[in-house]
Amino acid sequence: MAELARLRHDEGVRLDPDAMSAIYAELGERGAEKLISRATEDLAARLQDLRQCLADGKDAQFLRTARMLVQIGTQVGMTSVARVARDLIRATEAGDSAGRAAVLARLERIGQRSLTAVWDLHDMTV
Repeated sequence: MAELARLRHDEGVRLDPDAMSAIYAELGERGAEKLISRATEDLAARLQDLRQCLADGKDAQFLRTARMLVQIGTQVGMTSVARVARDLIRATEAGDSAGRAAVLARLERIGQRSLTAVWDLHDMTV
């Protein structure tokens, strides 16, 4: 009888501490916390939007939302989010529906881990 293998997707995330430090230096503690809070809320909302766009067949909106994730990730130093969102854009533009589905699942995992990492980092600095 054949054995099935279970694959665990346990990929670490990358946060750019220099980007976070620059935000705090430029905006001060209160302004930086507002920006990071807004960015994390936007990230969570955009991840949900991607699934909805895919379900509704809204490819143009899907790409716009993926590009927003690149901007959000870059802005607050979530380098993994930005990189995988770029991969999602490339798969979508290439018409690779299987690749798009796989990269979207990866983006969702990394997005959730990045949100957790940002808040864990925030808790350590408070």
